[in-house]
Amino acid sequence: MRDAAKSMVEEVGLHLSGLEQLRAMMAGGRGRGIGRTMGFEIATIEEGFVAFEGTPDESVYNPIGTVHGGYAATLLDSACGCAVHSKLAPGQGYTTLELKVAYHKAMTSKTGRVRAEGKVVSFGRRAAFAEARLVDADGRLYASATSSLLVITP
Repeated sequence: MRDAAKSMVEEVGLHLSGLEQLRAMMAGGRGRGIGRTMGFEIATIEEGFVAFEGTPDESVYNPIGTVHGGYAATLLDSACGCAVHSKLAPGQGYTTLELKVAYHKAMTSKTGRVRAEGKVVSFGRRAAFAEARLVDADGRLYASATSSLLVITP
């Protein structure tokens, strides 16, 4: 695991499953890193399913006056990755190999709160596959993604 990710996991315990680690981080208010930087947090954690929520504002705009595609991609990558994280055995890790994002509708600061829901499609010994959707409070689809992830077992 990368140093920053490893240190965060070590805080909650390498002896815990991925689901237990995520729940401990959420219960301990350990929102940090990219979530803090971009203003989103974990809203739901279940085995094989994770949802992040955030409210985009002008701080994440691109030059054409809409929310940068990287904001959606980051939420979707986080949802896919943490959905896979929730299925890890103690000591296992993961990394994203590929993320494919489709943008369906532009977001602005008027979009309001959005939710990225990620779920595991399949989880194997060495690879996992996940998908995610980014929707607003009315269920309108803004972006979707599929992801291939490498499962790392020491």
